[in-house]
Amino acid sequence: MLSLRVPGDGAIQRALSQDGGAELTYADVGATVRDERPGGYRHDRWEVDLGPDEGDRFERCGEAVLGWAAQRGAGIRIVPDQPVAPNLTFALVLRLPVGFVLATARVVHVVKSDECIGFAYGTLPSHPEEGEEIFLVRRLDGRVIFEVAAFSRPRDLLARLGAPITRWLQLRTNRTYLDALRQVARSTAGP
Repeated sequence: MLSLRVPGDGAIQRALSQDGGAELTYADVGATVRDERPGGYRHDRWEVDLGPDEGDRFERCGEAVLGWAAQRGAGIRIVPDQPVAPNLTFALVLRLPVGFVLATARVVHVVKSDECIGFAYGTLPSHPEEGEEIFLVRRLDGRVIFEVAAFSRPRDLLARLGAPITRWLQLRTNRTYLDALRQVARSTAGP
């Protein structure tokens, strides 16, 4: 949902209530987890080296991802304000160059192991795009890596009409996700 004003708590709660029991808007649920590339979607993958796997860097960066640090670092408000949990339906409120977007999504996968921490979410009917995105902190060859991968396509009319602007916003947002985790990594113990 696009609006010129910041969506109020009432609008956010209506969207969450409306989409709380809704089906996801795409068929290939879990494709990001399985590293699959469903047809008919734009596919993206970004990663950043967060530094050596020393001290508590891996654990702190992983916990930050599960606490929405990437999204908050991109200026996105998450409702409800709680850590990632399986099947959590949530709303994202994102500032646009002109106005705001309110989008709903659901956590479709959470992983927390000695080698990987993160989650994937899929879009719900109130989201202007359809698809899935995954956020992972991994241990790889003595390094801590943050990875974001997604498949998506515009779903609502305004997103389709404004595809070049929508794409620019996606790219900008994903760069800020990476920057947000770099900041978390800098604040961790170790070099």
